[in-house]
Amino acid sequence: MSGFDNFNTDFYQSSYSVDDQNQGGYGYTHVYSIHLYDYSQPMGYPSPGMMQPQQPYTGQIFQPTHTYTPNASQSMYSNSFDDEPPLLEELGINFDHIWQKTLTVLHPLKVADGSIMNETDLAGPMVFCLAFGATLLLSGKIQFGYVYGISAIGCLAMYCLLNLMSMTGVSFGCVASVLGYCLLPMIILSSFGVVFSLQGMMGIILTATIIGWCSFSASKIFISALAMDGQQSLVAYPCALLYGVFALISVF
Repeated sequence: MSGFDNFNTDFYQSSYSVDDQNQGGYGYTHVYSIHLYDYSQPMGYPSPGMMQPQQPYTGQIFQPTHTYTPNASQSMYSNSFDDEPPLLEELGINFDHIWQKTLTVLHPLKVADGSIMNETDLAGPMVFCLAFGATLLLSGKIQFGYVYGISAIGCLAMYCLLNLMSMTGVSFGCVASVLGYCLLPMIILSSFGVVFSLQGMMGIILTATIIGWCSFSASKIFISALAMDGQQSLVAYPCALLYGVFALISVF
């Protein structure tokens, strides 16, 4: 056992020796101090009197009370949705204005509303161009390309002409909208062409009447929208040339 006295470990230096095993039981030379918590001290729990009483639930089952009130910014944001216009009106499709423009074209003597006619509404003209091509198709004439091509060229020519004649100027969308709405009487002519032949004397009279109807309605709307008093005949002449081309498509 004495050989162990000269043994030195490289890991831990201690005063413990093997000879201490002869001493009784678990005798150790080191005294370890253990810091224990004194449970006799009162702990930091609040007293029952200091605790806030719980509020009793006064609502009903599946019907909670509404205690949340939005702030001013959130209420203003929610009210903005109520003040927004309908989706069709944001897209530029107003059925009331479409109906008023259609009645203005069908009634040539009716006074046109310049504020409504100065809008770039293309929903009605697209429908009327499609209806004109469909009535030509019923007559055995597939002329959809000619209808849209002549419409584009005619709108561009009238746009340049009206900007030269008027003091305020006009947009291309407004010109296309007015000329498209005034194409409605030409649909009546092409509908007659489905049933009757337009190459006789009655067809010529009806065609001339429809051309005058379209050109008069278009010039009336342009005069009221652009404040071009006394220039209706000057505007009606190029409009008659444009609608004359559509009439030729319908007759022949």
